[in-house]
Amino acid sequence: MSVLDFKKSFTQQEAITPEAIAEAVRVLQTGRLHRYNTIEGEDGDTALWEQDYAAYQGAAFCLATTSGGTAMQIALRAVGVQAGDAVLTNAFTLAPVPGAVAAVGATPIFVETTENLTIDLEDLSAKLLASSAKFLLLSHMRGHLTDMDALCTLLTRSGVVLIEDCAHTMGAEWNGTKSGNFGKVACFSTQTYKHLNSGEGGLLTTNDPDVMARSIILSGSYMLFEKHLVRPDKEAFETARFESPNCSSRLDNLRAAILRPQLANLDKNVERWNRRYKILENGLSNAANAVVPVRPDKEFYVGSSFQFLVPLCPDEACRSFVAACKKRGVELKWFGDANPVGFTSRYDSWTYAPEQSLPQTINVLRRVMDLRVPLSFTEGDCETIGTIIFEELAQIQA
Repeated sequence: MSVLDFKKSFTQQEAITPEAIAEAVRVLQTGRLHRYNTIEGEDGDTALWEQDYAAYQGAAFCLATTSGGTAMQIALRAVGVQAGDAVLTNAFTLAPVPGAVAAVGATPIFVETTENLTIDLEDLSAKLLASSAKFLLLSHMRGHLTDMDALCTLLTRSGVVLIEDCAHTMGAEWNGTKSGNFGKVACFSTQTYKHLNSGEGGLLTTNDPDVMARSIILSGSYMLFEKHLVRPDKEAFETARFESPNCSSRLDNLRAAILRPQLANLDKNVERWNRRYKILENGLSNAANAVVPVRPDKEFYVGSSFQFLVPLCPDEACRSFVAACKKRGVELKWFGDANPVGFTSRYDSWTYAPEQSLPQTINVLRRVMDLRVPLSFTEGDCETIGTIIFEELAQIQA
């Protein structure tokens, strides 16, 4: 084994660009941070940000929110989810996804996970029948897209509304269509560890005028919805403004100003992430005891994180592997631990959802290792990380 170690932080992002910093300073100098605090003839930065992202996404409407989680909560309410409704969602996801379902009083029904870390369409088909659920909140977890053609055919046949959680797939595509453009609503995140960085922040896109009208009122627009630049006609708000509760989830002008210059670099940064992902993938290609999920030809992904599966072995062996990598500077997350750690938890620890048995998912999660790939890492750094993981994999005792 080599004596190679890694010294960089897995949570250090690239610096905010000078252009974005200048925009932030400009907004601070005005004092008009609230999205509706504008002067005559001025379009606020949040409204302009929504217009920018709608154009990038190719969506008719866009709403900026305080987080991806609040975007999901608003989306669920806006498409008609009621307290007590069953909402299908991935068993392999992060806590804000089932948390959004629970926050609106609905019941998360988890769907099994494949070894490629996508939702299991066979189990989804069975649970559509068993649960009579009319909503699927699909998490494109860690940037892995399922067969969206097959999924949409299944949902259309069953009359199920699709809400896409695209927190990990901003800029990704399936067969030439952007992630987020398959369902009734798409939700995105601009939290620091996502593809655009405003610390916290979210987005909701849709082509449905009634859904957007309800979403804008739900976000806390009061009767100021006409200040939104990408919104439905005023008539769409006639009912929504009386029936939709104010959830006070507005993004502010300061964070919008930071985000707008970043969008111009998103596609270039996707290419940078994917080069790093490929280096890690190649580094593990000859590892006898690791499997990297298959990326289908129709999938254009964003490799801002990297996952691989280890042999099914005792939990202590996985903990030892993670500890050995960390000792050499490589920070892995293991999704198989029954005890939530950091951002990582698994479906059976979310006791606000009814107890459910998903043996296939448990077997997958017990094997999944995950690492962030910040753009502060060079391509050479990724070669080093791959070498360390490769060497430590050889020490795993199944």
